[in-house]
Amino acid sequence: MKSRDYLHNLKAAFANLNYEAMDDAILAIRETWKSGGQIITMGNGGSSLTALHFINDWNKSIYLSSGISFRGRTLLDNIGLVMSYANDISFEQIFAEQLKNILRPEDLVIGISGSGNSKNVINGILYANSIGAKTIGLCGFQGGELKNISQIPVWVNVQDMQLVEDIHAIFGHIVMKALCEK
Repeated sequence: MKSRDYLHNLKAAFANLNYEAMDDAILAIRETWKSGGQIITMGNGGSSLTALHFINDWNKSIYLSSGISFRGRTLLDNIGLVMSYANDISFEQIFAEQLKNILRPEDLVIGISGSGNSKNVINGILYANSIGAKTIGLCGFQGGELKNISQIPVWVNVQDMQLVEDIHAIFGHIVMKALCEK
């Protein structure tokens, strides 16, 4: 594949995005931040790195820009804790079990799954929904279960994992820019 072809496909994926859903997600993040709630991210594989990247950018840049604490965290920072839950309970519960200890109804949980079918992400979102927290699901392909159970699904309707992951990463940068505006 030539670079031009890849970028053409990325441009086509952007043309099919639901920008209203993205704006709804940004608003939910902004409202949770401004009210002092936590914004918690989770994901697998490449999406785990996207979840980490979001929190890295948002915690530093939003605070430096506004002087208002950004209470962001990811469920991926403590590998010992992740592995303990995976070993002692199940890999499918690594996020839900962590959320049971830290999540409050005024918080927001962002689940990231390229396919939308990562069982551990789904279980985390289901738990967050069950206690009344806000949920955002970033997904691709057909959207999977994550698209159906997230209060605000941000769906990249494309059948290519790299394009899905690219747009998810860009979403994180859009959030940072939006929340850093004066």
